[in-house]
Amino acid sequence: MGQTITRAHLSEAVYQEVGLSRNESADLVESVLHAIGESLSDGETVKLSSFGSFSVRQKGGRMGRNPKTGEEVPINPRRVLVFRPSHVLKERINKALSALRGTSSGEQAAD
Repeated sequence: MGQTITRAHLSEAVYQEVGLSRNESADLVESVLHAIGESLSDGETVKLSSFGSFSVRQKGGRMGRNPKTGEEVPINPRRVLVFRPSHVLKERINKALSALRGTSSGEQAAD
């Protein structure tokens, strides 16, 4: 637990599962990530079945506060990336968390 999944990990997984060469696997992962990035840059929503959806939201400008000095500072309008996990992914994560905590799947794990 706590390991970060990298492009290299994804490429290796494609190599192991699909049987493409390592270079072809890396190229495939890069092209998928590029397509996702391009779609999000264009303001489109990216939905991955049984995983979740990525979308870009516009946040309006507002006044914020510098926590160190207490000074008010304007925060400019910006676009932010939002990820919403699917119910399938949420259930998988919760089952894995329950198993780690030693609870049965019917019990609620304490937060």
